[in-house]
Amino acid sequence: MLTTQFEYHTAHLIGAVVLMMGFALLYQRRMSAVIRAYSWQAMALALAAAWQGFVQHAPHLYATALIALLFKGVAVPLTLGWLVKRLGIHRTVETALGIGPTMIAGVGLVALSIVLVLPVTSGAGAITRESLAIAMSVVLLGLLMMITRRNAVTQVVGFMALENGLILAAVGARGMPLVVEISIAFSVLVAMTLFGIFFFRIRERFDTLDLAYLETFRGERQ
Repeated sequence: MLTTQFEYHTAHLIGAVVLMMGFALLYQRRMSAVIRAYSWQAMALALAAAWQGFVQHAPHLYATALIALLFKGVAVPLTLGWLVKRLGIHRTVETALGIGPTMIAGVGLVALSIVLVLPVTSGAGAITRESLAIAMSVVLLGLLMMITRRNAVTQVVGFMALENGLILAAVGARGMPLVVEISIAFSVLVAMTLFGIFFFRIRERFDTLDLAYLETFRGERQ
């Protein structure tokens, strides 16, 4: 029982770190700080996958942890940092909603996740139910970041944070095959390549990545 309680509390502690990094992403205003917060979230995700591999006696989750660490925790932040440097984006990122209201909305989304997920998963184990609630919260926080940020790069970070929540949900459920982790890693690499090309083309055409300015070219703002 002691070991079970230890496994239970450790799993939720790691999940809570992933969730708190989601709030850190919402709080940051500097591009470099946003990328660092995403890197820490990905590393916490890798730790969560490794711990679930230990708890579930599922060696393939160690591969998931390694993939998350190398690709999402190291390769993606380094690539984003390189893109930001090449594009010259070092100023404060504009938001569509203030930091205070955004954080309050984030808390509301976490409460909504708990209300929605826990009753639906009543037949599952406690650790699975609460891990899924945390994962859903991470997904919604990533979506909130995509909605409230006015810069294309930070919206991409929000998309990848949303994907972190999906992976956290997958590793919390038993029986996810290794092919899922490999496909996720491949999709991240492809997405980063496409986003990089997309950013350079936008910058070349409009000389900005701020969505507020891009809307003026479409005649949506005066």
